[in-house]
Amino acid sequence: MAAVHCLLSLFLPILLSFSPALSTNSEGNALHALRSRLSDPTNVLQSWDPTLVNPCTWFHVTCDSDNHVVRLDLGNSNITGSLGPELGQLRHLQYLELYKNNIVGKIPKELGNLGKLISMDLYGNKFQGNIPKSFANLKSLRFLRLNDNKLSGSIPRELTTLSSLKVFDVSNNDLCGTIPVDGPFEAFPMGSFANNRLNGPELKGLVAYDFGC
Repeated sequence: MAAVHCLLSLFLPILLSFSPALSTNSEGNALHALRSRLSDPTNVLQSWDPTLVNPCTWFHVTCDSDNHVVRLDLGNSNITGSLGPELGQLRHLQYLELYKNNIVGKIPKELGNLGKLISMDLYGNKFQGNIPKSFANLKSLRFLRLNDNKLSGSIPRELTTLSSLKVFDVSNNDLCGTIPVDGPFEAFPMGSFANNRLNGPELKGLVAYDFGC
């Protein structure tokens, strides 16, 4: 028994010293899972090697001083495919740039787990389905651009709690229902909602019911 304690005392500090690498390796696994969902005809993802200790040397990936992934830049990269729940594992991510590609399918609700996210640019793709209500968890979010997709349903009123939100654009989708006016939505120009099936701003202080949406 004493020998076991001796071995633990020797190896535990070594194991703990590897914890940042293990963490970023899990982030690398999440990004590799994303890679498996995407078609990359121009090889912008050729450096995404899952055998590396962490993804901080991959192109289009930026890490902080602790080797956590904080930025993913794949805007205008000619990629196709879909997103999956694995992106929700990038808990330190601050910037998610996937604009102007041909990404299809639903926006994963797991993106609502990215509590440090400052900017999410998914515009200019072919996303379908609803805007996830889980986005209401993104309390640091300042920029949310979902325009020029095929999104449907209503704008979740839960998003009115995002007090840091400065830019919100859902124009050129197939959204319906009523435009919220609470919280940051008071300041967004009507152009942010153009070319949808929206009914115009709700009456402030009244609950909007989106019949038929």
